[in-house]
Amino acid sequence: MNAELKEKSFTFSLRIVKLYRYLSAKKKEYLLSRQVFRSGTAIGILVREAELCPTEKERVEIIEKAVMETVETEYWISLLKDEEYITEKMLESIEPDIQELLTLLKSAAKPKKSVKKKTSTSKKK
Repeated sequence: MNAELKEKSFTFSLRIVKLYRYLSAKKKEYLLSRQVFRSGTAIGILVREAELCPTEKERVEIIEKAVMETVETEYWISLLKDEEYITEKMLESIEPDIQELLTLLKSAAKPKKSVKKKTSTSKKK
């Protein structure tokens, strides 16, 4: 698995935990914050799970789930902004991280091409 993706997804999960704490403690918001917590932290665990997949097909399926969780997280964060639980500045701060994760995940979701060894057969003349 891509080390950068693993690190970015973990760092993003930490950021989501901090956002959840902020929303719960300061804004007394408990519904949307749980949704963003669940989807935002799921990204990192799915990336970790993908490392353990026995087949390439399963790895791609799990990474595709992580893409969907990232899109869902972006949706919840947009709702939090529109409902004025977070500021425009907070949204602008986290949006580049979401886009970077999406780029990394979509790249990782592409099936790896298996390398086949060519066997050369040489005929004696």
